[in-house]
Amino acid sequence: MSAIVEIPVPESLLLHCKDLESLEQRSRLLLAMKFFELGELSSGQAAEMCGMSRVAFLFELGRGGIPVAELSDEELSKEFA
Repeated sequence: MSAIVEIPVPESLLLHCKDLESLEQRSRLLLAMKFFELGELSSGQAAEMCGMSRVAFLFELGRGGIPVAELSDEELSKEFA
């Protein structure tokens, strides 16, 4: 199930995007990234929200500096052992 939400944005955001379609796509990506970062969406759900593959979404998280997994100190030690 999905819902449509309309969010008014300043026209100045169009300076960063070539058209309304690219502004919408960028907004979806940024919103999905934030919901993922907050733990409110899985990477698969967030990718679906953006209309991209999970792998592409994970790549975008990396570009945005958002970790794809949070490991405890113990888990990190095991990974590097």
